Order: sequence, then structure tokens, then C-alpha cells
Amino acid sequence: MPDDLKQNIVTAAKWSSVAEVAAKLLTPVISMVLARLLAPEAFGVVASLVIIISFAEVFADAGFQKYLIQHEFGSESDLYSSSNVAFWSNLCLSFFLWTLIFLFRDPLAACVGSPDMGTVLAVASLSIPLASFSSIQTALYKRALDFKTLFHARIVYVLVPLLVTLPLALFLKNYWALVIGTLSQNMVNALLLTCWSKWKPRLYFSFRELKEMLSFSLWSLFESISIWLTSYVDVFIVGTMLSQYYLGLYRTSSILVGQVFGLVTSVTTPILFSSLSRLQNNRSVFLDLFYKFQKTVALVAFPIGIILFSYDELVTKVLLGESWMEASFFIGLWGLSSALMIVLSHYCSEIYRALGKPKLSVLAQWLHIIVLWPAVWFSVRYGFHTLCWVRSSVRLEFIVVHLLIVWVVLRISPLKMTRNIVPALFAAALMFGMTYLLRCVGSSVTVQIGSLCVSLLVYVGCVMMFPKERILFFDLAKLVRR
Repeated sequence: MPDDLKQNIVTAAKWSSVAEVAAKLLTPVISMVLARLLAPEAFGVVASLVIIISFAEVFADAGFQKYLIQHEFGSESDLYSSSNVAFWSNLCLSFFLWTLIFLFRDPLAACVGSPDMGTVLAVASLSIPLASFSSIQTALYKRALDFKTLFHARIVYVLVPLLVTLPLALFLKNYWALVIGTLSQNMVNALLLTCWSKWKPRLYFSFRELKEMLSFSLWSLFESISIWLTSYVDVFIVGTMLSQYYLGLYRTSSILVGQVFGLVTSVTTPILFSSLSRLQNNRSVFLDLFYKFQKTVALVAFPIGIILFSYDELVTKVLLGESWMEASFFIGLWGLSSALMIVLSHYCSEIYRALGKPKLSVLAQWLHIIVLWPAVWFSVRYGFHTLCWVRSSVRLEFIVVHLLIVWVVLRISPLKMTRNIVPALFAAALMFGMTYLLRCVGSSVTVQIGSLCVSLLVYVGCVMMFPKERILFFDLAKLVRR
């Protein structure tokens, strides 16, 4: 690996880590307060409307972000020309999509199980053009591994709810606080990234370049649609077959777990994709970097999964409050399955994208969808508890699908990927055993926090017995000090 790229990766990891640590310290605190100010039904309403908004955002981006990050341009001028074409295409398409949503707001809201929420949907959908306004700038920062600038924008982004969402939630006590807060965040993010960006939009357009980008991004768009179907089909089914209350429990629980693991994925995924894209023509260095990322992420993700699973009621009580305790079971299962998904499935998708093979990701998504849809459809008929079991368990099928694809198509050994994380798996198993034994001591909050600390010490002590893992811990410590 070239020394300059290695240094850029280290610097990017530092700033991305700082940004996510700061964000994840603030976001759960904000979520804790909001969960106590608003009822689960308010989160359910927003979750149902997000199904439509997120689908429109997939088309608004059209895969241009991935094109700008991955494509090799002849000069900075060529990069900026394509950025202008992508910017105006995104912006025009996003306004067109918002207009369609506005015109058909009432039937669309009813379609996702939120009748009489057409006006809310129309207002909330303004986030589509706001998000598209800054998407190209974000792509250029990621391409240059300039996560320092993204760090500053991220900090301001997560501070907005403190100034907007929380006061509105205290005053309005309904879903409008969440809607207006999200719009405010997107507006501030768009303004900051545009002002700070070296590249500025200018009146330039080329249909030839648009055609080239679309031909490159078409499969990326299909991939994004497939990911959307995987991510939101369950939300749609729950929203239409169960109440807004259970949709609020279901969606808020998965988002909460996502925020916890986001400390890992949000730091590593953009850096891994950008770095692997630069190394796509050097297989040995490409794989070495991937294995190192996978091992590092496993060391952090596995103990998080064990904590969420073993202390699900404690986590729910602290982060959401007593009124959300029915969701604790799902938080535990989703946390455990997320740890496995991130390490053995999530980063396989980054390999496909970095190698310019989004077709493989589309294939993986659809092989999962054909199992996911009927599983959720039938399980939801038997109640929320059964749905939680089935939805978490079916993710294991997705892992198998990815491991088969990387082996059959890319000749990357699943056995080597598994051996790469054996020390972390072994340490996590011991940690789980320790948490199980310590449950006999007592169930008070103080006792649970004490047993959690003891279990973490057992995990760290076990990991430090393995030389490579011990070196990774020291490297992480050095990174933090820089």
C-alpha cells in the first residue's frame, strides 16, 4: 500500500472516529429525552412516512455518489465537471419526486398505514431536496478522505436536535417535533458543506457525461433499491398489519441498535469503501486491508452485541425508559444479530462496490428478500414477540448468502474470513458465559452495571492473549492519542 494512502487512511480513521464518538455520545442522550417526551405512536408515524421518503431519496441520488468516489478521473477539472452534472441531476430529480409526493400525499400516507397524515408527509418530504443539495459535496469529501471537514459538519448536525427537536418535543408533544428537527438538520448540513467545499456548483451540464454516469451507476441504483427493500419491507408490513404503537417499538428499537453500532460502521464503512476503491487493482493489498478492517471491527462489534443481548432490559430502561420495556426483547436479539451481520455480511457489500461489481450486491439482496418477505409476513400474524424472533433469525440467511457469493464469484475464502475473527468470537463467548453466571448475583441496576464491567474486563483480558489482536489494541490506542 502506498505510504501516502496509508497515512490518509489513518488520518481519515482518526477524524471519522472522533466525529462518530462525539455524535454517538450526543445522539443516545437526545433519543433518551425524546423517548420520554413522545409516545411510541409518534415514532411510529414518522417511521411509516420514512418508508416513502427513503425510497424517493434512493432515486434522487441515482448512484452518483458512488460514481464520484470510485471512478478514476483524468484531472480535477473532469471530476468537477461530473460533479456539476451530478449535482443538477440530483437536485432536479429530487424536486420532481417531492412534487409527486405532494400531489399524491394522502393516498401515499394511507398506503403505509398512516391515513390523515398526508400533510405531514408533504412537509417531511422536503428533506429529499435538502439532502440532495449536499450529497455531491459529501461524496467529494469522502473521495479525498477528507473526514476532518465532515467531522465539523457532523458535530453541528448532531447539535441541531438540542436546539430544535427537544424544545419542540417539549412544547408540541407530537410527531411534528421529529419532522421539523430532521428538516433543520438537513438544511444546516447542506449549508455548511456547500460553504466549506472547495468545489461549488456552477451552471454546467453535459448529457454525454450524464449518460456515462448513468451507465456506470445503473447497477448501483438497482443495488440501492434492493437495499431499501431489504431495510423497509418489514417496516411496511408491521405498519400496515400492526398498530402505530408496535411500529414505533419495532422501528425505534432497530434504530437504537443501529445508532450503537453506528459508532463502528459509520467510522469504518466510508473509509473502507474509499480506500478499497483506490486499491481495486492490487488484490493482495486489497485483501490485506479488508482483513485488517474486519478483524478490528469484530473486536469492537462482538462485545457490543453481547451487552445488548445480555443486558437488554437495562439498556432499554436507561436509553428509552419504562414505557418502552416491551421492546427490550427485540433490542437484545437485534443487537446480537447485528454484530454478526456487520462483521460477516456488511463489509462483503463494500468489497462488491469497491471492485465495481454492484450486481453482486443486488444478487445478495434479492436472495435475502425472497426469504425475508414471506418470513416477516407470516410471523407478524402471530404477534410482536414472534416477529422479533423471526426477523432477527432470518438475518443469518443473509450472512450465508454473502459468504457464498464472495467464495464462488470472487474466490475469497469464507473459511479465512471466519478464522480471521476466531479470537474475537472466542472472547465474546467467554464474555457471554460470564454475564450468564453473574446474573445469579442479583438483578438490580447497580449489580448489572457491575457485572457488565467485569464481563468487559474478561473480554479484554481474553483478547490480549492473542498477539495480532493485542497489536490492534495498541494501534487503536496510538490512533486515539494522535
